[in-house]
Amino acid sequence: MGDMLIRNVSDAMKRDIAARADKNGRSLSDETKALLQKAMLSDKAEASPQRSALDAMREVLLPFSDEERDAFSRMMDEVEAERKKDFGRPLEDFE
Repeated sequence: MGDMLIRNVSDAMKRDIAARADKNGRSLSDETKALLQKAMLSDKAEASPQRSALDAMREVLLPFSDEERDAFSRMMDEVEAERKKDFGRPLEDFE
């Protein structure tokens, strides 16, 4: 593992991190690493979509019964099969 030196940290920030470290039972170094990791995860969460399309569909379909979800699944399979039939077909003239 590599080392990192952070220069010009204000005394107030160092005290705040040290207080958090003490409260969380960690060393100053471990607390700083935890804070950096938390900040990086937060940045990733903001950069990526909040949820996937699959998660959104699950939320929509959750109130339905298993039979209703199965019927929806069969319907979507039929739609996909029809879509694949059209794949590669020349576009209609829209003029």
